[in-house]
Amino acid sequence: MEKGASFGLCHLCILLVTFMAIFPCSQGNWMWLGVTSFGVPEKLGCSNLPLSMQQKDMCKKKPYLLSSIREGARLGIQECRNQFKHERWNCSILPSLYTSSPSFSISFLSSSSLASAHSIFSYELSSGTKETAFISAVTAAGLVHTVTRACSAGNMTECSCDTSLQNGGSASEGWHWGGCSDDLQYGMWFSRKFLDAPYKNTTGKESDILSAMHLHNNEAGRMAVAKLMTVDCRCHGVSGSCAVKTCWKSMSSFEKIGSYLKDKYENSIQISDRMKRKVRRKEKNHRKIPVRKEDLVYSNRSPNYCVEDQKLGISGTHGRECNRTSEGPDGCNLLCCGRGYNTHVIRHVERCECKFVWCCYVRCRRCESMTDVHTCK
Repeated sequence: MEKGASFGLCHLCILLVTFMAIFPCSQGNWMWLGVTSFGVPEKLGCSNLPLSMQQKDMCKKKPYLLSSIREGARLGIQECRNQFKHERWNCSILPSLYTSSPSFSISFLSSSSLASAHSIFSYELSSGTKETAFISAVTAAGLVHTVTRACSAGNMTECSCDTSLQNGGSASEGWHWGGCSDDLQYGMWFSRKFLDAPYKNTTGKESDILSAMHLHNNEAGRMAVAKLMTVDCRCHGVSGSCAVKTCWKSMSSFEKIGSYLKDKYENSIQISDRMKRKVRRKEKNHRKIPVRKEDLVYSNRSPNYCVEDQKLGISGTHGRECNRTSEGPDGCNLLCCGRGYNTHVIRHVERCECKFVWCCYVRCRRCESMTDVHTCK
């Protein structure tokens, strides 16, 4: 083994020992996989990943799904940040570490950085708020999406395309099922087995209201993927006459699924914190109205995301860039919580109006521009 490779492996092992000694595994930390560099989880091995015991067992039985698990976490986190990028809670997962880059390398992490990595969504996952509900739903949907994609791509022997649609269709209307329809069944099954088990007790039931919340919202996220399935078709016939069409079912883009879940977040339902046979609304006057499976539910009100709270890992909105002319959540009035904002003039210098001169170089002008940037006080 080369000296450099040997040093890198030893460095990884030292960091792994430090990581496992300081941070015991707990529920929800599988999302850490979504912000690690490619190949790191595989090097650590299933036993050493921040997973629950049930998740470790599944990882050992199906190690080939580890890349899909990591991609599912990354997809969910990325869409969460995309949906909330202009709001007071901007889905910040690592206030001091996770900035512009969606991944980081474990080989350069200190113990304090590993602490941040292990605390991904730590407060939001246990707060029982609307934010908890969205995180559960979007990451569960992300796992369904990536596992199903792997099935359709032929990357696994346990699943493939949806064979139940073969030879079906409507001959009278000139179309039939064909191609490779996305088969959600395996992705839905795996997402339930991998994500739901940590929140169930030995009898297979939820043990408290927070666990009941996670289980309900996990399923709501999975149902969003199924609900937004689309039918795509390709025409066949002379000169594109479309005399016959071949159709197949496809999952919607994850951005569309994220938007759907964001709408569910905006209309989420507060539930009673008293455990019953099923979740029920907190407001007594509305308890006869059933909570639908596709609704997102929460038990506690959200905290004040305007002000920094280090104990809860809330960074506040101080220093956030805002839009002075917007009346939406990204506007300076709302985002800055009435504190006002500072205006900075940013000077940009770049090459412009470049022309090729014979022979043989490129001549450019030096252009300057000024941009006003507003940040919350």
